[in-house]
Amino acid sequence: MPIDLRLLGSKLAKYREQFQESIVDVAGSTGIDQGRLAKMEIGQVEPTGDEVLILADHYRCDFKFFISDEQVAPFEQTETLYRMHGSDFSKEDRWAVQNFLYLCETEDFLIQELGHAPGAFTFSPSGNYFKRHAEAAAIRLRSAMGHADNVVPRDVYAEFRSVGVHVFRRKLGNSNISGLFIAHPVAGKCALVNYNEDIYRQRFSAAHEMAHAIFDAGQGATVSFEHPNKDDLVEIRANRFASCYLMPPAFLSKLPDPNKWNDSEAIDWANKLRVSCSALAIALRDAKLANQATYDRISRLRIPRNNKIDPELPESLNSTQRSRKEQLLERGLSDHYVALCFDAYRDGIISQGRLVEALLCSQAELLELANLFSRTLHGH
Repeated sequence: MPIDLRLLGSKLAKYREQFQESIVDVAGSTGIDQGRLAKMEIGQVEPTGDEVLILADHYRCDFKFFISDEQVAPFEQTETLYRMHGSDFSKEDRWAVQNFLYLCETEDFLIQELGHAPGAFTFSPSGNYFKRHAEAAAIRLRSAMGHADNVVPRDVYAEFRSVGVHVFRRKLGNSNISGLFIAHPVAGKCALVNYNEDIYRQRFSAAHEMAHAIFDAGQGATVSFEHPNKDDLVEIRANRFASCYLMPPAFLSKLPDPNKWNDSEAIDWANKLRVSCSALAIALRDAKLANQATYDRISRLRIPRNNKIDPELPESLNSTQRSRKEQLLERGLSDHYVALCFDAYRDGIISQGRLVEALLCSQAELLELANLFSRTLHGH
């Protein structure tokens, strides 16, 4: 079947525009002549097979997206995303989002090939009361995870991955963006958490994006901001779900009277729940357990950074390992994802070259990562 050159050219041009690149930029990155690229974009020249692969690699998407009419890349979702929130995403952040989507699609492929298919979680809300939807879904998911009311979820990232959501933490330049959710046409439900945020805020953001995965997958893409519109019922529902999942009202009701807490006690309870003091204050106020003065006071408190626990950076790491893994998380490379990549390489599912691509690293860095994760490479 012949390639529709005009459609292919339109896709190339729109992808370039999404990333705010010029023809000169793409030519410099790909080595393809800029005049030839310009003609490709208006459908006057058919790219070679190698050129299609080079451009697909440059834009971090499946090459089949360019040569087929079938939807095999999340282009429509990102196009909608930038049309609605374009000014909130810098050029660098757009590339960060694209790398995140690439990681999601790669992770989905590896999970399927390794036979590690996750479970699933579905919830069908009834009625039009969004907060009630959130509360009921949080109870249902906590039950599915085996959590009693007094259990604090330890690793929410692992929990949400276990029900089929691709969760990646990655640094974004815009600190006002807490995260985003995208329904990937291949990988499915994908959640990005801004690694630039406070550790406990990231945890809350992950639960917030899980709510979007439960309720809003049909919308395609949503962006979550640190200070959302107070009239946005979808965001209110997601925040309520996160609060109830992390701090069940049934548990909060059994706490000592928050109005009698001193500052140290308030900080201690927030740290036990692994949430910010601000998030705890809101939950206590919503449960009518804290008066306005208590809410104001607790909201202003801060948990010392050194006291916070990050499940993906365990205390068993030495300072060098911890620093290196923090750098990897900034790029979206969690222990979970890296392990999948090395397992697939070990089992012969992917080549060493594909392993390098999947880990977003150079050949030289690959050996260092293998040592960091106690893995071996063939021939080393």
